[in-house]
Amino acid sequence: MTDALAAEWWKLRSVRSTYWVLSVTALFTGFVLLLAFQMAHVWDGLAADRRDELLLRPLQELAGWGASLCLGILGVLSVTSEYRTGMIRTSLTALPGRRTLLLAKSTVIGAVALAAGEAVTIGSFLGTRLIVGDRPFPDQRASIAHDLPGFVLAGTVVPVFALLGLAFGVLLRSTAGSIVSVVFAWHVLPLLACHLPGPWNARIGSVMPGALPREMAGLSAENSVYGDLLSPGAAAAVLVAYVLVPLGFAAFLLTRRDV
Repeated sequence: MTDALAAEWWKLRSVRSTYWVLSVTALFTGFVLLLAFQMAHVWDGLAADRRDELLLRPLQELAGWGASLCLGILGVLSVTSEYRTGMIRTSLTALPGRRTLLLAKSTVIGAVALAAGEAVTIGSFLGTRLIVGDRPFPDQRASIAHDLPGFVLAGTVVPVFALLGLAFGVLLRSTAGSIVSVVFAWHVLPLLACHLPGPWNARIGSVMPGALPREMAGLSAENSVYGDLLSPGAAAAVLVAYVLVPLGFAAFLLTRRDV
C-alpha cells in the first residue's frame, strides 16, 4: 500500500493540471481577501443604523465554496487523465488490485484536498478578520476562538467534493461528463433545493454538502440557503456517506468492467 500511495502522489504532482487547480484556488482566496478590504471601506461609509445589515460571514465562506469546485475538478482530472492517455492500463499492470488502486488515489486526493480546504477556509476567516480589524460587524462579535472550529469543519467539505469528482471520473470515464456532474452537485442541486416549496426546501437543503459543516458545528442556517434540521452526529454521518457511497459504486464498477 505504501508503494501505491507513493506512486499516486508522484502522478498527482507530476502533472501541470494539479498546479493550475491549486493556483486558481489560491487566487480565488486572494480575491476574497481583496473583497474584505472593499467591505471594510463600505462599512466606514455606512450610517450607524445600516451597519447591522452588513454581514461578513458570507464573504468568509466564499473561498471554501470556490475551493470545493476547484478540488472537485482536480479529483476528476486525477483519474480521467489516465483514461484519456491509456495510463490506467499501465497503473493496473503495476498494481493489479483495483480496489487498492482506488483506495490509494482516494487517500492522496483526499489528503491534498483536505490540506487545501483547511488552508483556504481558515486563511479566509483569519485574513478577513485581520482586514476588518476592530469594526464590529454584526456577525463577527464573537471571538476568533469561538468561530474558528466552524471554519475548520467547513474545510472538510472540500475533500468531499474532491472525492466525489474522483468517483464520477471512475464511473463515467469522461472529463466533461464528470465535471458537469461535480458542478451539478456543487451548485445546481443546492439552488434547486432552495426553490422547493416548504418544508421540503429546508429538509432537502439540510442534507446538502454546504449545510453539513454548520450543522456539525451546531450553528443556525440563518442567512444561508440551507436548512439546519440535522444533529451534529447525523450531519457528520451524511458527510461521510457523500464520500463512501459514490466511491463504493466506483469500486464496484472498476472491479467488474474492462478498463
